[in-house]
Amino acid sequence: MLIFVFLIILFVWGFFIEPELLVVKKYKTNFLNGKKVVFVSDWHIGKFDRGRLRRIVKKINSLNPDLVLSGGDFIKGHSGKISLSIEEQVKEISKINAPIYTVLGNHDIIYDKFTVKNTLEQYGITVLDNSCAQFEDIYISGVGNKKVLPSEIETALERAENKKILISHTPDVYYDVKEDVDLILAGHVHGGQVRVPFFGALLVPSKYGTKFSCGDFRETNNRMIVTKGLGTSILSVRFNDIPEIVVLE
Repeated sequence: MLIFVFLIILFVWGFFIEPELLVVKKYKTNFLNGKKVVFVSDWHIGKFDRGRLRRIVKKINSLNPDLVLSGGDFIKGHSGKISLSIEEQVKEISKINAPIYTVLGNHDIIYDKFTVKNTLEQYGITVLDNSCAQFEDIYISGVGNKKVLPSEIETALERAENKKILISHTPDVYYDVKEDVDLILAGHVHGGQVRVPFFGALLVPSKYGTKFSCGDFRETNNRMIVTKGLGTSILSVRFNDIPEIVVLE
């Protein structure tokens, strides 16, 4: 009987409580000169997630960022049938009180790359598609999807000078970035969504297995931060893997 009750509690927590929570994860950097940058990824906003989206936007605004960067995947599912329309999402996201730069994720591209891109840009959000943009003295490059060619990374970075941030939807690009950059930001893997205590993530959609499930990596000349993301994919469950907003200071 106790085991049955415990399983019910785990089910309710994993499917209904933890996915609605939100934490702020802070990292220190040495190249932003006092600017505060927020990084989020894997929104995956479903049809009934309007409240969650409003809380995310409110939380980001409460952090007073100078700049907001996004790793994409606004769409939940691939067909869009269970997703809140991109128009409704962007109307709310555009209430963030800072410039926003984003790449597109694999769900966005499979659903309809051009609709998602055009809607974001219509509301003043810059979409980086193997391209680079400049915010004050920071160059922001971006590559999307879950499979990125080395040539696409080179194209994204070719205009970048001085302080360089590379946004990649997936962390799998890490060893393919040959040019020195100040920071790589990635999402896609959701921290695994289910993390067993003392063991870690059970399943991570990466060619490197669970290695880049989340956290701060400095194995090459380049530093990479991988976020656990905001939403869920396949199953709407999270356990020991609370959705997060990353703050760079």
